[in-house]
Amino acid sequence: MANDDKFKKVISHAKEYGYVFQSSEIYDGLSAVYDYAQNGAELKKNIRDYWWKAMVQMHENIVGIDTAIFMHPTTWKASGHVDAFSDPLIDNKDSKKRYRADVLVEDYCLKIEGKINKEVAKAQKRFGDSFNKAEFVSTNGRVLGYQEKIDTILKRLGQSLEKEDLADVKALIEELEIADPLTGSRNWTDVKQFNLMFGTKLGASAESAMDLYLRPETAQGIFVNFLNVQKTGRMKIPFGIAQTGKAFRNEIVARQFIFRMREFEQMEMQFFIKPGTQKEWFEYWKEARMKWHNSLGLGKDNYRFHDHEKLAHYADAATDIEFNFPFGFKELEGIHSRTDFDLKQHQEFSGKKLQYFDHEENASYTPYVLETSIGLDRMFLAVFSNSLVEEELENNTTRTVLKLPAVLAPTKAAVFPLVKKDGLPEVAKEIIEDLKWDFNVFYDEKDAVGKRYRRQDANGTPFCITVDHETLENNTVTIRHRDTMEQKRVKIEDLKAIIKAEVDVKHWLMRMQ
Repeated sequence: MANDDKFKKVISHAKEYGYVFQSSEIYDGLSAVYDYAQNGAELKKNIRDYWWKAMVQMHENIVGIDTAIFMHPTTWKASGHVDAFSDPLIDNKDSKKRYRADVLVEDYCLKIEGKINKEVAKAQKRFGDSFNKAEFVSTNGRVLGYQEKIDTILKRLGQSLEKEDLADVKALIEELEIADPLTGSRNWTDVKQFNLMFGTKLGASAESAMDLYLRPETAQGIFVNFLNVQKTGRMKIPFGIAQTGKAFRNEIVARQFIFRMREFEQMEMQFFIKPGTQKEWFEYWKEARMKWHNSLGLGKDNYRFHDHEKLAHYADAATDIEFNFPFGFKELEGIHSRTDFDLKQHQEFSGKKLQYFDHEENASYTPYVLETSIGLDRMFLAVFSNSLVEEELENNTTRTVLKLPAVLAPTKAAVFPLVKKDGLPEVAKEIIEDLKWDFNVFYDEKDAVGKRYRRQDANGTPFCITVDHETLENNTVTIRHRDTMEQKRVKIEDLKAIIKAEVDVKHWLMRMQ
């Protein structure tokens, strides 16, 4: 299936099975704003809980907080967002469409990367089992040429953005002959910066109202509470503060479904460390975060690190964990060594001392910060899009199955009576009553059992439990596994243990060890 077709299928399936709806759809919707439906809300919550347990519950030196969306406006002056939180935008004079200039260049490089993938695929087909991908990409002249072109383009882009040389960004677009994706026009305006923060007001009257911003990130709520948490929690360096919550960015070029939205949710952890130790902690968190991703079994080849060519002025190291979405490898999580910029800025603008007294060193210092920041909505899209597959079955039919990691699945088990009579629905509902204390479960008695199986396959439910006439004789039921379609006869009393073994968080997180 082509990537564009796969992505359309993902969007369609998300709506049809109650995962994601267009916001305000009855009023023709709101661009780049989405609602999580009944199953989507459960999947999103389960991803958030999986992150929280791994990040907070499993670390003695990391605690969680929940800070307000509204913050004092000076916060955003200190953080640099008022002066520098912007995207480079370019308009096409013919189509009247606006684009992010850096994304246009990155998409151009993705097309070159697609040529590399075609070369790899052809070689793999030619050499079969003896094919060594790593050796091929490091020695093949054509592949090396493509990669050198990508590296040269991205390096120039990064340097131009770092120097704020927007004229060179436009020159690069023109030299590469990048056209409007919709019309093919190359009639571009100059590149301009556009601030992404949403403004609002706080106050009872227009005359006395204070100008505020909706927070564009959750990190600043952690930084301004650094001392509060450190003192009340008696935290010792190194320690972390984690938070999940909504953030808002006025994305002019919002696109790709829930990948880039104006209202989104972040899962961030700021890890406070002794200056001079940032290099080792940067490597530690790179490894730790990749282990977390791989614990979900979405495929190691679908992840890669991408080191930043352009570093923020406060950072001394930065990398992204990129995921292979239906539209290519894109940023899923950022890991940044932020030095002491944030705490020093808030100390300067607030006039309050934000330092840590190290009893072992008998000295005070401003801690350095290692940040891990992942988009919850992007993680949702990564899990959902990777899990949706079309399978060819032995009887020459196909089935659509959403192979969500069982620990994240919205519904863990569906319970069916074989027929709607003979006391079978009553037994099925008794099973529901017992299981619902531990798992999110679903009862269905409509249509033939085969159709019910297919509905639950498409919905991502790991287990289907069927109550039949034999159940009345010996208290056993049939349990069917979503991924293998294997069916087994088991005792009703064993159902809870069977399901728990597959969906328990510990079972999945232990893969990180």
